[in-house]
Amino acid sequence: MAKKTKSTKEDKPSFFSFLKNRQTSTLVATFLMLFSVFLCVAFISFFFNWQEDQSTLQQFTNKAVKSNNLLGKIGANLSHFFIYKGFGIAAFIISFQIFLVGFYVLIKKKLSLIITTTNWNLFLMVLVALSFGFLDKKYALAAGIIGFEINEYLQTFIGKTGLVITLIFLFMAYAIIRYKVTFDAFIDRLKEKRAQRKLEALQEESVATTNKEDIIEEEKSKSISLEKEKKSEFELSLENLKPTISKYSDVSSKKEEIDKDTKNESEIKLKVEDKSDTKVNSSEEKVVAIDVEVSKEEEHETENLSDKIVKDFGEFDPTLELSNFKFPTFNLLKQYNESISIDPEELEANKNRIVDTLKNYKIGIDEIKATVGPTITLYEIVPEAGIRISKIKNLEDDIALSLSALGIRIIAPIPGKGTIGIEVPNKKSTIVSMHSAISSKKFQESQMELPIALGKTISNETFVVDLAKMPHLLMAGATGQGKSVGLNAVLTSLLYKKHPAEVKFILVDPKKVELTLFNKIERHYLAKLPDTEEAIITDTSKVVTTLNSLCIEMDNRYDLLKAAMVRNIKEYNAKFKKRKLNPNDGHQFLPYIVLVIDEFADLIMTAGKEVETPIARLAQLARAIGIHLIVATQRPSVNVITGIIKANFPSRIAFRVTSKIDSRTILDAPGADQLIGRGDMLYSGGNDILRIQCAFVDTPEVEKITDFIGSQKAYAEAYQLPEFIGEESGTNVDIDIADRDKLFREAAEIIVTAQQGSASLLQRKLKLGYNRAGRLIDQLEAAGIVGPFEGSKARQVLVPDFVALDQLLENEKNL
Repeated sequence: MAKKTKSTKEDKPSFFSFLKNRQTSTLVATFLMLFSVFLCVAFISFFFNWQEDQSTLQQFTNKAVKSNNLLGKIGANLSHFFIYKGFGIAAFIISFQIFLVGFYVLIKKKLSLIITTTNWNLFLMVLVALSFGFLDKKYALAAGIIGFEINEYLQTFIGKTGLVITLIFLFMAYAIIRYKVTFDAFIDRLKEKRAQRKLEALQEESVATTNKEDIIEEEKSKSISLEKEKKSEFELSLENLKPTISKYSDVSSKKEEIDKDTKNESEIKLKVEDKSDTKVNSSEEKVVAIDVEVSKEEEHETENLSDKIVKDFGEFDPTLELSNFKFPTFNLLKQYNESISIDPEELEANKNRIVDTLKNYKIGIDEIKATVGPTITLYEIVPEAGIRISKIKNLEDDIALSLSALGIRIIAPIPGKGTIGIEVPNKKSTIVSMHSAISSKKFQESQMELPIALGKTISNETFVVDLAKMPHLLMAGATGQGKSVGLNAVLTSLLYKKHPAEVKFILVDPKKVELTLFNKIERHYLAKLPDTEEAIITDTSKVVTTLNSLCIEMDNRYDLLKAAMVRNIKEYNAKFKKRKLNPNDGHQFLPYIVLVIDEFADLIMTAGKEVETPIARLAQLARAIGIHLIVATQRPSVNVITGIIKANFPSRIAFRVTSKIDSRTILDAPGADQLIGRGDMLYSGGNDILRIQCAFVDTPEVEKITDFIGSQKAYAEAYQLPEFIGEESGTNVDIDIADRDKLFREAAEIIVTAQQGSASLLQRKLKLGYNRAGRLIDQLEAAGIVGPFEGSKARQVLVPDFVALDQLLENEKNL
């Protein structure tokens, strides 16, 4: 009963959730808009009746006294306050702003936009009141007391002229900053006019020069004709008899042509003189005018079809189908007291013990510094010159003995620093909650593709990594050291940050109990094979099929990337959002797929190579197309975490293990054997190894999150993986009875007697080798005596007794 009452208290709606309710916001918006109309009517009425209403202001409660304002005494008092005692005519801006706020609330505009518009309008109101303050005292009502008094006050310091200059500057600043007004258009017009004037001047010069050339040419022609007349005064030649043709018939007509040319810039007329002495009909000089039309440049389309579609309809939004989806709220996660308690006595005692232990081995220390974390305190020491680091590193057990502490870890040296680190567990550890990790600014403002908040570092900073850049994660550690909590922290981080359209999970849980809570979000976030009931995979045979199906999905995605001519999923989705890829060609928005395997060792034991091969393929190739693997195991041995897997999992997390060999298997370095458990882990992202306290997320918290998401509108079904038709282990080639083994009948009788179909049974009973026993099993399957291969399980025997066996074999002979 106590638990129930506690949950009801936590689920009780708060005042802020009441304000966020859509009905409440609509009611508030309607009130504000009508109140603005109320104020506007009251203000207008005030300018006509304010003198008569002065006497009614002090008699608000007296019913006998009535106000002339259209909205009664309340309207008169509000108008007196805002206009007379306030900002005068500028008070109408208050009414306008209240209406604007109500309208913005109604259409669900952002709060930041409402605040900025309010600030700008208040600033404008003060400027308008100051401007009206220049009027005579008779019209002081237009400025209000505030505008008039501020005006008088500023004039005593900067005078009327200075105040005018200041107001002009403030109005210009308001227009430039708010409406982004610039003088570029005005400057461009001036430049255009100046260029036009230069062009006209050049045209006038060209006309003048052509006129001069024409006059000179006419004088030359006259002088030549005079010389000819002097030479032969009495000889009549054809040239003397024929009339001379002037180059231009009229100067005025020439000027008109030039004016026409200057008006039309695209058509340029060139005068070409033909001075060739052709004596066909006459020997005179002819002028031929050629009209040259300069064609306009071909107009280029600046935007292609995809840009037009984006302009008309906007970018493709993958979240549109679930546009009303709400991310989980922070109050679903439990909060703990996370204030780190620093005990000065403990720090001092540990420092003295470290110094004394090193002094016993003749190792001097120049400097020591302590950094207190949630569960670990890091002591950074600077040894004296000439002391070998390996000497300090070998004293790990001695320092642990002197401090009487579990899990002493020495980092010699600390990467990037000239110090040696000694990590000592705190006596009072602090729980790092998932609430603090998720609500941290570092996680909320991260621009990562798949952000994961793992926990907090020794310096008490939230540690956030990008799964898309890892690109795969290997988690290992002994039983009960925090692997399942770590997996829940990873999944919770993605649920709080990514929309269902952006990421899908494939959950493999051989233990059948760890990931069952995520069944509730099947149609939101999970992916599964077609025609399967449960999205969370617990059967080993289905795991092999799912992994092979995921390989097909990988190949299909690479084909899409090849067709789109991009290199990775980020570029592909960006191109698809900009509508540059046609869905009719098979293109679609690709969500990230995260494969989570909770216990990898069990899969290796039962399926072996059938699991390892597709996982190796996915680990090597799948990162570019958005498929990422998270593999967890409690058995960090070499036959489980093989070299192929380790090579493709650069990011690894090690929880507490029992030996240094296991630590080297996971991290290729010691240190995981010195952890203290309960979420204490080492993260290796390549070169550096960081010690992190994993964020704690309990099962009830995960249940609340999945209930919150599962209660919302979902897709029609889970994300469908491509169908995979596997080749069965048993072969149907051995149908010919003549090719059967000599021991076939005997083997069939043994199988029917034991009602257990396995090669090992035939090996024992018939004293055969594995290969021959395997061939016999294949032949028995082809004959229909045993069922198909089922992983680690024995094959099903399809024949109940010897009578049915004899009848089956007789039918085969008759065929």
